[in-house]
Amino acid sequence: MRIIKLNEQTRNNIINDLLKRSPSQYTEYESTVKDILEKVRSEKDAALFELTLKYDKFELNADNIRVSENEINEAYDSFDKDLIGVMKRSADNIRSYHEKQMLNSWFDTKCDGTLLGQKVTPIEKAGVYVPGGKAAYPSSTLMNIIPAQVAGVDRIVMVTPAGRDGKVNPATLVAAKITGINEIYKVGGAQAIAALAFGTESIPKVDKIVGPGNIFVTLAKKAVFGHVSIDSIAGPSEILVIADDKANPRYVAADLLSQAEHDELASAILITTSMQLAEKVNIEIDKFTEILERRDIILKSLENYGYILIADNIEDAAHTANEIASEHLEILTENPYEVMTKIRNAGAIFLGENSSEPLGDYYAGPDHVLPTNGTAKFFSPLGVDAFIKKTSIISYSRQALLDAAGDIIAFANAEGLTAHANSIKVRL
Repeated sequence: MRIIKLNEQTRNNIINDLLKRSPSQYTEYESTVKDILEKVRSEKDAALFELTLKYDKFELNADNIRVSENEINEAYDSFDKDLIGVMKRSADNIRSYHEKQMLNSWFDTKCDGTLLGQKVTPIEKAGVYVPGGKAAYPSSTLMNIIPAQVAGVDRIVMVTPAGRDGKVNPATLVAAKITGINEIYKVGGAQAIAALAFGTESIPKVDKIVGPGNIFVTLAKKAVFGHVSIDSIAGPSEILVIADDKANPRYVAADLLSQAEHDELASAILITTSMQLAEKVNIEIDKFTEILERRDIILKSLENYGYILIADNIEDAAHTANEIASEHLEILTENPYEVMTKIRNAGAIFLGENSSEPLGDYYAGPDHVLPTNGTAKFFSPLGVDAFIKKTSIISYSRQALLDAAGDIIAFANAEGLTAHANSIKVRL
């Protein structure tokens, strides 16, 4: 990895470089996605069948579009039992964590007869997109479905592409069964997002779509926002590590590579106050890349978006971390809790050398669907909040209205909205 002295210019250059990975930059795919969305919107199931044959080489029809109970049970019964146990423990941790996020409705009354409040209601239908093809992410199945269940969503609909044999990846089906979800459709890509957004004869229109996908899925989610809600516009994976001279270089290198292996656009950044650590981390990275299976992807990722930044002090490191606003932030310093207080922007923060990033990906409980590409400055991780909506409650007594009437009429008249003022006047 390249070692660079951290200053304002290098910080700005790196941030601009990272922003080039935003899905918004891939405008050449937008017309294709638009055509797919319009086709599904107008032709519904017929479009899904045609597009699935075209892109996934699988003959989809009304009889096989939904995954059957037999298919789910077959996948579960033939799956590695030890791994099922791991996935169940992970699901328990995810559920326990998200249960602590639950919000309650509240009401506040005053002696003049005013009642104000907030009614918390889960959304009715949620759609979950799960990638298929070469990659299977049962962890993402758990991370997207369980918060919706905790929130109390009535109907959770899952879409995922099938292989050429018409079968869905068994790990995905096992994870879905562990959550108890059985409404699963064999549709992927932008056409699956269109089906969830607009509805077809087989797939219901939902209120919100969540889940990761390729650039076509991401651009489709962006395009249907407004027809439905979405979780986020996800970019490539990211990790940023803040470390001092007390950090273990082998741990730092391993953690950086844990994200670099995702794809060639993933970013892995170390900010350290120690040149000695930086050099040792580079040595460890060279050792690891000789033995790791996804070596070619890792090397390309590090070449494109891998940096080691030498900071004058931890304050500069924290400031840069806040500007980058990384998806994952590890703090491997002598006192990580103190450094954490300086961090404003990060998707998830991992404290200390025993809190490696994969804990968050698979097991600890917090959601691994996190804001990327600097959006941690204003977005939060996926959670129960994503599946609820809040409604304001207002109730005034006769006396409370009389007390406030003059102010409301004056305000309405000042804006030239006399019908607003009249709505109050007729009650006086």
